[in-house]
Amino acid sequence: MHPLFFHGETLHLLPSGGLFWPARKTLAVSDLHLGKSERLARRGGALLPPYETQATLEKLDRDLEASQAETVICLGDSFDDLAAADGIDEASRLWLTRLMAGRNWTWITGNHDPGPIEIGGTHRAELKLTPFTFRHIAEPSERAEISGHYHPKARLAGQSKPCFLADADRLILPAYGVYTGGLRAHDPALTSLMANDALAILTGPRVLAIPMPR
Repeated sequence: MHPLFFHGETLHLLPSGGLFWPARKTLAVSDLHLGKSERLARRGGALLPPYETQATLEKLDRDLEASQAETVICLGDSFDDLAAADGIDEASRLWLTRLMAGRNWTWITGNHDPGPIEIGGTHRAELKLTPFTFRHIAEPSERAEISGHYHPKARLAGQSKPCFLADADRLILPAYGVYTGGLRAHDPALTSLMANDALAILTGPRVLAIPMPR
């Protein structure tokens, strides 16, 4: 876990790629892409192991158990497309329903899931919880913003890992879902958003902060 003091609040950046806000008992995750293997198979694309949804739910289950979060914010692209929300198997649907039970659960709209899904929770284009704005895609003019979308990754000692990107104005979460791919942190789409002194906080067994690659 990596503590980050951000706009007057202490946030915990988790090895899984999730974000826990202790003061609000809130867990934020981005880009679960549940049902990705089903979507690729449906569209004739590359085949992925069929257990990616279960693996992502296992990770989410562990983080919820460890944090005892009462509020969950999913920052968009929670399902790989609208059909994927209907196509996940019944066991996974029941598992997700159990995780949602008794929690204040918000689905932020993403570019892969542009409409509501019939699985409960609250659906929003963005969510403001003072002092933060939670949304799917970062907006350059915003401050105190927490977003996802880009699936950032950074390389250290020859190994590429999903990472958080953080500067004084914004925090971008890595993709939480299994087999989601990623965008290199030094890609112009990310360097144009983040300040020169931004950090990349690598996920994994050892959560490590390094200067954001340029």
